[in-house]
Order: sequence, then C-alpha cells, then structure tokens
Amino acid sequence: MTDPLDQKTAAGIHEWRPEWCAGQFRLTPETNSLGLIDMNPEQAVSAGARTMVIGTATFGGRLPDAWEDIIISAMQAGLDIASGLHDRLSTRPRLAEAAKQLGRNLFDVRGLPREFNPPVGSGRSRTGNRLLTVGTDCAVGKKFTALSIERDMRAQKISSTFRATGQTGLLISGGGVAIDSVVSDFLAGVVEMLSPDNLPDHWDVIEGQGSLFHPAYAAVSLGLLHGSQPDAFVVCHEAGRQEILGYPDFAIPRLEECIELTIALGRRVNPAIRCVGISLNTASLSEGARADALSEVKRQIGLPCVDPAITGTGPIIKKLGL
Repeated sequence: MTDPLDQKTAAGIHEWRPEWCAGQFRLTPETNSLGLIDMNPEQAVSAGARTMVIGTATFGGRLPDAWEDIIISAMQAGLDIASGLHDRLSTRPRLAEAAKQLGRNLFDVRGLPREFNPPVGSGRSRTGNRLLTVGTDCAVGKKFTALSIERDMRAQKISSTFRATGQTGLLISGGGVAIDSVVSDFLAGVVEMLSPDNLPDHWDVIEGQGSLFHPAYAAVSLGLLHGSQPDAFVVCHEAGRQEILGYPDFAIPRLEECIELTIALGRRVNPAIRCVGISLNTASLSEGARADALSEVKRQIGLPCVDPAITGTGPIIKKLGL
C-alpha cells in the first residue's frame, strides 16, 4: 500500500498510542513506513509484542486472500491478531482453525457481539453534553479532531470522554462501536447507548463517520447524527480537496452547505444544535499557505478555524463557552 489514506489505522495507533507500538511489518519495501523499526513476526515477539494489528483500511474492508498465509505465520510466531476490517478473521476457516490449534486470539474489532440485542433509537433527550465531528468527505480528520478536542478538554480539566465509532478509534481508545457494521434500523439506538446520560458538565466527544454528502456512506452519517443528538458539531475538511474521494463525479460541498444541512437534519432530535468551528486539514499546504487558509475560512464562516495537528483546538473549546 502506497496511499497514505490506506494506512490510516496503523497511522492512527502510532500517532495516539506510540507506547503500544513495538515495530512495523511491511509486505514490500515500497509500502508506506510509519518510521517504526521494520520487524518480522519473530522479531516482534522477541521485542515484546503480543498482537499484530492489521493496520490497512482496504476498500470495502475486505481481507485479501493472499494475506492469510502471512497471518498464519504471525500466529505461528506467537502473535494474536487484531483486525478492524469488515471481513472477520473468525469467519475465515483457515485462520479460525490455525488460531484454535495454536491457542491464539483473533480480535475482530468491527461488529457487535452475536449475543448483543441492539435497540432501536428512542430520540429521547439525554443529560450531559455532546459534540460530534462531521465531514465534507471521508478521511478528512474527524477522528483526529475528536481525539484532539478530548485531549485539549482534559488538559483544561473539562470532564470529557472520546466516543469511538470506527475501527481505528476503537483500537486507540479500547472501547466504542464500529457503527458502519450495525444494521441500519438499530444504528441510532446503538449510538444512544454509546453516549448515555451523563453529568451536566460532562462532554462526550463523538467521532464522526463518512459524510452526509457521500454517495455511498451518507446513511451511516445520518444515523450517527440522529443517535448522538449533538449539542455542538465541528465540520472537518481537507484543504484543497475538490471531489469526494474515489467519486470524481461528486464535488466536495461548500462548508456553508455542510453546516446548513447538518443543522437542518440535526434539529430533528436536538433543536439547539449548533456549529462551533471548522477543523481544516492543512497537511498539503506550506506554512504560509496554512496560515492564510485558516484565516480565510475563519473570515468566511465567522467561526473558529483550526488545524488540530498544528494549532490545537483551543478556539473551538472556547466557542463552547468552556
């Protein structure tokens, strides 16, 4: 994999939990590097690793058949396997049999436990406060923004919890639900469970998924919006992106359009919903261009505009009145 977006799971774990990372295993020298030490499974076990995480987010969440031999080799070396792909490790006969014989664990992060009985959304107002990150597209920084806001809130002694809704967020936080694996009728209800009643001064910072404007993934974005009933939301966007990733016939919506639609749909469950800022991914810009872009969006929208990786999220937290 040479597209950085394909390695977002591995990159996210390395960014937010570097102490958990013993090294990286790349299939080819051309595969993107995280800057970690290259290790084969045997070397990883010797270095203290206990689990190999499949860090690639493949299109459609499919596990390539060619990877089965590699995964079995890793189990033979002594590693458990964790995956957030839609293809569950435990449903692959060869992998399940190898795990049984070798006494290894297969951790399928995506999906609900088979015995779990998901509820239908109630629409009931809940105590506490909720902030949701929404996006103009996929892979624009919704997870990174939510984690950054929670981190910065905690630094200010604000009671807050990051609520993971995707595979990488789950692997980083150790909890949550990969909501794109929930049957649509129960999606809002599961999100209500994910962010339950809380203390009046507490903030749940909820990781967004997809985009209301995405031709394939808008459904999960709407279910998340209705289930979370956010008091506030932050729009995430990548500077310079002109079209929906992988869908060249669909233009990226204007920021104003994204704000307006989110409010229109969110008011159904929370009439007080409001936008409190823009999170602009400026990784492709020079330092000078970055400052200009942040300033222009702030002027254009009239709300705080930050790049969490560069500026932090303080202005957005201040806009919340905290």
